[in-house]
Amino acid sequence: MDIPYIVIDQLDPDQQQIWKTHFGDADRPRYIEEGIWRRTQEQATARQSGWSGPGDARRRVVHYRYRYGLVPTTAAPAIGLTDLYLYHSAAAPAEEITAHRDALRASLTAGGWKSLLGGELWTRRDLECRITPYDVHPQDARAGRRLPTGYRTLDVQITSTSYTPPPSVRHLPWSVLAGGIRRKDRPGTPTLVPDLSALADLRPFQVEIGCGTSVEAGIPPLHRLHEIYRVTDRQGHEPREHRFTLSPATDTLLHEMLTEPEEKTAEFVEMFRACFLAEPTPAMWALKELQDAGHLVGPVITNNFDVLAARAGLDECFVRRYDQIVPDVTWVEGAKALLVVGLHADRRKVQARARERGMTVVHLDPEGFWHDGRFLPYPLEGPQTGDLVCRATAAEALPELVNLLKQPSG
Repeated sequence: MDIPYIVIDQLDPDQQQIWKTHFGDADRPRYIEEGIWRRTQEQATARQSGWSGPGDARRRVVHYRYRYGLVPTTAAPAIGLTDLYLYHSAAAPAEEITAHRDALRASLTAGGWKSLLGGELWTRRDLECRITPYDVHPQDARAGRRLPTGYRTLDVQITSTSYTPPPSVRHLPWSVLAGGIRRKDRPGTPTLVPDLSALADLRPFQVEIGCGTSVEAGIPPLHRLHEIYRVTDRQGHEPREHRFTLSPATDTLLHEMLTEPEEKTAEFVEMFRACFLAEPTPAMWALKELQDAGHLVGPVITNNFDVLAARAGLDECFVRRYDQIVPDVTWVEGAKALLVVGLHADRRKVQARARERGMTVVHLDPEGFWHDGRFLPYPLEGPQTGDLVCRATAAEALPELVNLLKQPSG
C-alpha cells in the first residue's frame, strides 16, 4: 500500500479553505484521528464478555492513530493519510495465542508481505507489521496485573514505514486500561416533554452536543467504528447487548488488514472523510441563530470531532478524553439550563456539574436510531429526576425552538 494514501482527491478552493481554517491551522490537531478500545473478560462485564469464572481473563486492546495532511497533485492538492498506526494486543490461553500467531503468518503470506528478522517484522511496500509474543506482557508486569496461569499475549503493530510511534502513543491504551471499566449511571425519573418550549422560561441556556447532530449530517454513527474494528460480534440488535470480540479465533480485524490493506484502509478513513465532506445541518444553524439572539450562551460543549459547530460559526469547548477525566468547561454566570443534544453515556460529568450549579438539564434525543429499515431503541443512560427529556431529533426540535422564541411573548 502506498503512503500517502489518498482520502479525498482534487480539493476545490472552498475545501482547501476549510482544511486551512478548521484542520491545518486549528486550535487542536484535527488532522489527527485516534481511537482506543479495551475489552476485558471479567465478572463486571460477564454479560458481554462471557465471563464464567476466574479462568476467563481474555483481553483485547485496539489503538489506532492516523495523521492526515495535504498532498500535492498535478491539478489541486488532495487530502492523504500520511501516517498510519494500528496496534492490536490479544491476551488468551496459550493454545489460542499459538493458533492466532499461525493465522497471522498465513494472512501475511496471503497478503504478499515479506518476512524479516525471523518472522517478527514483515513489510509490504510502505507498511511494516511487527509481531511480538509475551509470556508476561511488560505493561502487565509494570502495573502488577496477573493473568491466569497459561495465558499469553501477542502484540501486533502495523505502521507506515516513515512513522515511529513515540512512547506517549504506545503507552496510551495501557493508561486507559488502568482506569478500569466505565461505571454506568443509575437513571432517575425525568419528565418527558413533547418539545423544547420549556426553554423559553430557562433562558439563557448552554448546550452540549453529541454524535446525534453528526449523524444528521450524514456522518456514520460511532457504532460504525465498532463494525470496522470488530469491537463486537454484531449478532444482536440492541447495541448494549452486543458481545465483545475477545477470542482471537473470531477476531477478523488483522486478517482483513493484512490480506487486503488497501481495502481495509478505505474503511479506516471513512469517518474522517465523512467529517470533512459533511456540511452544517439546519440544526447546527439553528444553534447559531439561538446564540445570535442571546438565548444560547457560552461555547458549544462538544464530544464531536467533525468540526461542524465551528464551521457554523460557533465556538467549541472540546471535552472528549480517553482517560475519562472530563476537563473544565466554560460556564456562563446566569445560565439557567443545559440543553444536551444527541448525547448518550460518555460525558455525563458535564451534566452533573450543571445540576450542581442549579441548572435544569434538558435532553433532546429520540432514544433510538434507524438501522437497516428498523428503529432500534437506544435509551439514554443517566437522565435524572428533575431533568426534562424531549424524544425528538435535533433537525425537528431546534428549528422549532428558533421559531418559538421569535414569537412575541404574552
